[in-house]
Formats: sequence, C-alpha cells, structure tokens
Amino acid sequence: MKIGVVTFPGSLDDTDARRAARTAGAEAVALWHGDADLHGVDAVVLPGGFSYGDYLRAGAISRALIKNVHRKFICKDQRLRIENNTTAWTSAYDAGQEVTIVLKNQDGFFVADDRTLDQLEGDGRVIARYLDGNPNGSYRDIAGITNERGNVVGLMPHPEHCIDTLTGPGTDGLAFFTSVIKTVTATHGDAEENADAEDGATAKAGA
Repeated sequence: MKIGVVTFPGSLDDTDARRAARTAGAEAVALWHGDADLHGVDAVVLPGGFSYGDYLRAGAISRALIKNVHRKFICKDQRLRIENNTTAWTSAYDAGQEVTIVLKNQDGFFVADDRTLDQLEGDGRVIARYLDGNPNGSYRDIAGITNERGNVVGLMPHPEHCIDTLTGPGTDGLAFFTSVIKTVTATHGDAEENADAEDGATAKAGA
C-alpha cells in the first residue's frame, strides 16, 4: 500500500504527511507537483502549506475558502465531530465520534451558497464539523467535505499533526491514514477475487 504526498514549492506539511503515512503502516512516496505520473501510488495526499508563497491566495484551488472571519491566523487543538464515516478517509472512525485535531490557518473560512450547503448536508457529504465554537466562521461549522464517491476528502484541520503524543495533542489524526489503507487494501482484495470480471480494478483517494 503506497500513499503519495505531493509537494509544491512552499509546501510545509509534506514531511509530516509522509511520516503519518508511514506511522499508519503505508509506504510513503514523495511526489513532486510537476511529475508526469503518480508512480503507482494507491492514494494521494495534497498537504497544507504556503504553496508558491500563497501568491494565488490560500484556498484558491478549492474556491471555497476565504480569510477567517476574525481576519487572524489561528493555531489550536480543535475538537471535531466525525459526521460521515463511510468515506475512504474516515472509515476507521465511529459516526459521531469526537476527536481533537490541530487547526492552523488564516484562510479557513468555508463558504458556499445555501443551495450548495443544503446539497452537501442532504447527500451526507459533510465529513467533520467544528465543536466548542466555530474557529474561523465556516458556514454550518463545516470542517471537511467529501465528493459523492467518498474517495476524495477536503479537510481544513491537519490530521498529520496528530499521530503521536510526542508531537501533537494525541493520536486522533492517525485514523484518517489507517482508514484509506483499510479501504484500498479491501478494494484490492475484491479486485483480485473478481479479476476475470474487473481486471486491474484499483481505488484512488486524495485528501
């Protein structure tokens, strides 16, 4: 099981993400943003950091993140509730489980129109929500969302900083990485059992 971690110029959490992948039991593969392929990895992490010096503005890729409502950078241990544990990246959690994950951002305010928010809620695509107060103003206290298939997850807090008690507030972040290992391993097993019908079937995931 290989987890690739993409590095952009200015990335600062890529080393932590690779360490988290190794701690979870995967082989961590360093990927450069300009690589022509993914080098055979089974899952991909796009870690946080000030890519390109943030000249594009943090959150520009997602188009759904703006400056925190209080206009200040925050760094804290943040409590979350796992709302959806059926995705590739959250399956090792219990639904409704409360966890503590490091949060550090200045542009972490998640915004969307009411129609989009209602659709995300209705489809069960909100995977995590802030507890004990909203730290950045994100609409409906949303801390993370997933795509319809559940193989792509976007999360504002940083689980890679919560994989051991020496360097973080605990180990609550590790399950994000063990989740995808379990999901990919199970998918590969099913593909091998049904090789005649689905030759070469694989699962790809990204956070």
